[in-house]
Amino acid sequence: MKGVDHLLFVLALIILTRGGWFLVKTVTAFTVSHSLTLTAASLGWVHVPPPPVEATIALSIMFVAAEILRVRGGEQTVTARTPWLVAFVFGLMHGLGFAGGLSEAGLPGSHIPVALLFFSIGVEVGHFLFIGVVLAAIRGARLAPIPMPNWAALVPPYAIGGIAAFWFIERTLSFVAP
Repeated sequence: MKGVDHLLFVLALIILTRGGWFLVKTVTAFTVSHSLTLTAASLGWVHVPPPPVEATIALSIMFVAAEILRVRGGEQTVTARTPWLVAFVFGLMHGLGFAGGLSEAGLPGSHIPVALLFFSIGVEVGHFLFIGVVLAAIRGARLAPIPMPNWAALVPPYAIGGIAAFWFIERTLSFVAP
């Protein structure tokens, strides 16, 4: 999916954690974990077929979207209390997804550690640039003098979950159907 699913997961984390130091820790845990599995897969230590990985990534996005709705409904979930833990666990699967994309691009055999290091640094920088843009857009929307109905706050998690559900079905059918 060329990273769109990855950014949708980060967007869900932004909404769930509501910014601040909690968000920095959560996104960093996500990067560390997907760097671990990306490295393991790139070095040939782990191999998981891409289609189930991609379907599971879609499920992880659906899960976080559902958690946003649960928290907005007043529940105090483990995900809300420790989003970094959930981001770390799902980041492991996202790293396997990155490995598939990175292997298609081709890694220089003699420079794999350096390539992985710079790729992970680039991903982390990209996360925080994306977060900056999203937080600026949220801030701008809050400053706009347009009154929003209460249900408008539910649109982002339902949209995220709906897109992820579509991807899950599409990705599951890609490896189940002939």
